[in-house]
Amino acid sequence: MKIGAVFPHLEIGADPVVIRDWAQAAEEIGYSHLLVYDHVIGAVHEGREPALWGPYTEESLFHEIFVLFGFLAACTSRVELASGILILPQRQTVLVAKQAAEVDILSGERLRLGVGTGWNYVEYDSLNETFNNRGQRQVEQVEVLRKLWTEPVVSYEGKWHHIDRAGLKPLPRRQIPIWFGGFTDVVFKRAAEIGDGFIFGSGQEQNLEAMAQLQVYLETNGRKIGEDFGVEALLNYQSGPDQWANEISAWQAVGADYVSMRGMALRGQGEGLTSPQDHIDILSRYWEVAGEFSS
Repeated sequence: MKIGAVFPHLEIGADPVVIRDWAQAAEEIGYSHLLVYDHVIGAVHEGREPALWGPYTEESLFHEIFVLFGFLAACTSRVELASGILILPQRQTVLVAKQAAEVDILSGERLRLGVGTGWNYVEYDSLNETFNNRGQRQVEQVEVLRKLWTEPVVSYEGKWHHIDRAGLKPLPRRQIPIWFGGFTDVVFKRAAEIGDGFIFGSGQEQNLEAMAQLQVYLETNGRKIGEDFGVEALLNYQSGPDQWANEISAWQAVGADYVSMRGMALRGQGEGLTSPQDHIDILSRYWEVAGEFSS
């Protein structure tokens, strides 16, 4: 089992020294990967129709994910860098291919690209991308990414992408893994068909129920967890030491490859931790239990 740590974007702040210290502490303690969320811009929720249902507002702090990955790659030497998740359809596909390739090359092949469709239509509008066809576009985006990472010159004519004899240089030395994340049946189906893995980001009970749904689609597509498909679950620090081992064991029992500790509190779990230093300190506390499961 690979044990990771979720980058605490809401509470880590903007001091590069603190961010470096958090990443290096995680690596030195033994965590296998750092998982980072993605939003480009925050939006005021009040007075929106339709309503914005997601948890983040204009007050929520997010570092730009590819710039942050470059910084983290330079601060560390071993840990994998995972997006959990990159909101792919609100970004230009070719630019994502270039940025991801550069991170993977310069980090020594440490990138795992988790992708999703997001919920914030204001963010899509601000980035001049269409919100209501994002799922369909994501499927084509994944195909384009994989072509751009493996073919020196690409010619592609799709519904949303046109590439005329062009390519990336340098190319990554491997096919960067693309995992999916989300909460709906259609996402589980899509991941089982074209993904390399899935990242579950709700609470423990909801995640395990969703895992059972995903398993049905994997079987339909002739795929097996641990062979050609990976699974990760995000586990909450706020569950407490009495539950940490049980939560990890439950995912180990269903064949998951990865879990990641999330120190930021979900809605309904209180205010969370109070300082960036708290997030550095809990890495050691959680590892006292989680480290026994690490491989």
